[in-house]
Amino acid sequence: MFARFNAIGRQITSELKVYRLVMKDKRTPKLAKGILWFAVGYAFLPFDIIPDFIPVLGQIDDLVVVPGLVFLALRLIPNDVVADCRKRVVDSQANKT
Repeated sequence: MFARFNAIGRQITSELKVYRLVMKDKRTPKLAKGILWFAVGYAFLPFDIIPDFIPVLGQIDDLVVVPGLVFLALRLIPNDVVADCRKRVVDSQANKT
């Protein structure tokens, strides 16, 4: 079970690295960069669309809004940019081992 959590953690970490590279890439549209920044800001800001003190709904909005914004941003980014960034992350992880 812990191995599975470890694998999920590594996958999340590598995806965050991909998003960071995508945001730095000059081929990424400005709208997609803005949406990604908004997703990061929404995840870390203390206020939400639905406040967290409302049971269940307050936490679910974070689980829906942030991934939804990331999904939308990735749809706006050309596939070759995302693939190139993923390859760079995989290559950098392979060089570490």
